[in-house]
Amino acid sequence: MTALVYDFRAGNKDLKDLLGGKGANLAEMTRMGLPVPPGFTITTEACRAFLRTGAMPDGLLGEVQDHLREMEARMDKRLGDPRDPLLLSVRSGGKFSMPGMMETILDVGLNDNSVLGLAAQSGDERFAWDSYRRLIQMFGHTVCAVPDEDFETELAAARTHAGVDSDGQLSVPDLQHLVEAYKKAFHTHAGRDFPQAPHEQLFLAIESVFASWKAERAVLYRRQERIPHDLGTAVTVMAMVFGNLGAGSGTGVAFTRDPATGRRGRYGDYLENAQGEDVVAGIRNTVGLQALQHLDPHSFAQLTHIMDQLEQRYRDLCDIEFTIERGKLWMLQTRVGKRTAAAAFVIATQLVDEDVITLDEALQRVTGEQLAQLMFPAFDQSAAPATLTTGVPASPGAAVGRIVLDSTHAAAADGPVILVRRETNPDDLPGMIAAQGILTSRGGKTSHAAVVARGMGKTCVCGAEQLLIDGDTVTVGDTVLHAGDVISLDGTTGRVYAGAVPVHPSPVVRYFEGELPAESDPLVAAVHRLLTHADSARRLAVHANADSAADAARARRFGASGIGLCRTEHMFLGERRALVERLILARDDTERTAALDALLPLQRDDFVELFAAMDGLPVTVRLIDPPLHEFLPALEDLTARVARAEALGEEPGRDGELLTAVRRMHEVNPMLGLRGVRLGLVVPGLFAMQVRAIAQAAAIRARLGGDPRPEIMVPLVGAVQELEAVRAEAESVLAGIDGAPQIPIGTMIEVPRAALTAGEIAHAADFFSFGTNDLTQMNWGFSRDDVEGAFFGRYLELGIFATSPFESIDVGGVGRLVRIAVDEGRAARPELTIGVCGEHGGDPASVRFFHVAGLDYVSCSPFRVPIARLEAGRAAIDTTTATSDSR
Repeated sequence: MTALVYDFRAGNKDLKDLLGGKGANLAEMTRMGLPVPPGFTITTEACRAFLRTGAMPDGLLGEVQDHLREMEARMDKRLGDPRDPLLLSVRSGGKFSMPGMMETILDVGLNDNSVLGLAAQSGDERFAWDSYRRLIQMFGHTVCAVPDEDFETELAAARTHAGVDSDGQLSVPDLQHLVEAYKKAFHTHAGRDFPQAPHEQLFLAIESVFASWKAERAVLYRRQERIPHDLGTAVTVMAMVFGNLGAGSGTGVAFTRDPATGRRGRYGDYLENAQGEDVVAGIRNTVGLQALQHLDPHSFAQLTHIMDQLEQRYRDLCDIEFTIERGKLWMLQTRVGKRTAAAAFVIATQLVDEDVITLDEALQRVTGEQLAQLMFPAFDQSAAPATLTTGVPASPGAAVGRIVLDSTHAAAADGPVILVRRETNPDDLPGMIAAQGILTSRGGKTSHAAVVARGMGKTCVCGAEQLLIDGDTVTVGDTVLHAGDVISLDGTTGRVYAGAVPVHPSPVVRYFEGELPAESDPLVAAVHRLLTHADSARRLAVHANADSAADAARARRFGASGIGLCRTEHMFLGERRALVERLILARDDTERTAALDALLPLQRDDFVELFAAMDGLPVTVRLIDPPLHEFLPALEDLTARVARAEALGEEPGRDGELLTAVRRMHEVNPMLGLRGVRLGLVVPGLFAMQVRAIAQAAAIRARLGGDPRPEIMVPLVGAVQELEAVRAEAESVLAGIDGAPQIPIGTMIEVPRAALTAGEIAHAADFFSFGTNDLTQMNWGFSRDDVEGAFFGRYLELGIFATSPFESIDVGGVGRLVRIAVDEGRAARPELTIGVCGEHGGDPASVRFFHVAGLDYVSCSPFRVPIARLEAGRAAIDTTTATSDSR
């Protein structure tokens, strides 16, 4: 029978799937001989069995009892012993770090008798009763869903009755009365007494940690971070060690490098006379880790040595939780630490320089999402007002928004907001996701707010002690702000400003624009180095979607190797709409030809500029795609104008003609109507005019010594006969243009039928380019513009979508159509070039799919070109590594 419980001595860091990250890393530290309290881990398989059936799996409690007896023998203590009790911590620990999203219960084993033994054994009666009241609160909230507010109300009443300002000033009699008040609150809500049997406490705690995997906030966090919902959590049970036993004790969190900037050094937070949860909860402001060097030099020296050992073992930034109990150091947890986007790039290249990892490994340590964060603008300090207050710079970035003081309002807000709290807790997650930035008056770089914000790439300033939050007001000195007022957060410096501060481009964007050299600062140098390596490794080419010479030039500066989509309909906007109106209102061939002749030179001049900007690189020009009536005034507006004219006895004139045309062309569902190739076949000369403009522009550029490389893309093809008809007309036009280069003619695969008949269509196409926006709409049967705000939120809540299929490719549906089209297209025409030009071309997860699917290039907006380059390189290395591992 497979074991469901593992002693810390039995596992290792590679067993995260089975033991969760916490359990696997505790096992690794134990194997290294580090000072880890004895304990055991209940596997994720046990959790999954519990989640399937709602009951503990057979044999689990027996295994727990066996491991508990072994722990008792090693510690020479017994759970619940009234003279010298063994106390336990029960913590969750999934494969992936989920800071604060699932429950922890400390001091399991205390009851009315063992609390007396703890007092006698520790020599600190106050400590024992304070631990007991904490257990009742944690157990009550986690196991029996007693609202924390019920306990906080009793705690506030105890402080008031005692005439003290803080919990630490409560006397032993105060705490004894508080324990009784907590028991009454527990009974009132739970309908039972607080359990006195220590083993019952333990088993109920384990069950509740399992159940917390399905807690709303945990589900929301996994959805945000794209963590699979079927992994389950492991549970670690560990002997308690105490950091709240006076001045010689304490607890802290340490990082082997700065998780905000990547700088080498010793970083973290420390609290004297505190339990570990106090640090991450942010309820008390901490001192920097370096202060421990003066408070306890021996423990500090031991800790720094262990930090070096762990970074060498994990070959990465490590996040460490520790407790000092009366001068003895205990290691409670380690993991590869969460970090900001900037720190990720800097640390990856540092480790290469230190010969710890290879460049391939460094590239796998950063992501396209992180690079996108680095491209966001920062505050223009020259235009910043006086600083309102300063806190701990916990997660870099520039955030401007209206103050909201609770998570519910932040989640429901319309427009950018800053969530302002004393401290955050896991229940604040919906508001943290919705907010532009997070500001707290308590906590440090390792508080809940800081850790979660860094993981999500949110700007965060913590521990701004001058902030006084009361009701709907925030006071700093003489300045009073209210909910709804605008503030600005600088997560790099920790400064907070009243009002909106102007922003300027990030240094990474300035580097891409050619304004800064690669060596201008460590972050830019790291981005340059890893992106250069990605370019050398990737197989996918990266093109850009650009409709103007300016966009094309920027795309080229950002590293695009061509234009994958030029949307010609964008060239008909502005003053040119009048010419399109002439085309639509044409009453005969003569008027239609005149309108097309007027459009021709304008299109040609646009293409000349575009080909010049992308000289020597391919430019794929999509022939006009949307319905013609999109170039006309709205039906409702025209109807109102004509009705008004008629009511005044005036002739509607041109408005009347336009109204007749709009009514004639009106479609119930224009996305599935007369557009794309259908429009080109129905409106004589329209596509021919565009083809002629493309060819003439290419000929002009060639005569000027340029190297134009246009490609013509026919949109919305569903049958090979459509493409054959357009191709015949286009080739006839091209044959009559002197000096034009050879111009390939291909099609967009954006209709499901095109994907399913790709083998036929390939015979008439020089290339395919997937239009995944329309392919997604038609495959799912919904219009993006209509449904995203209507029900996508509910679909995400229900888990029908892990993420919007318009943001990341739907691999099972749309992705399958892509694979069919690639396989059948290449089977019919092996030399067929295949790319993608929908918005998915710049989505990191989608880029990786397109690499595996065998596409030749992706195309995306100019701003996302570096992101696609990075992910294309990572995908190539992933594939190479997987192939090597399988040999």
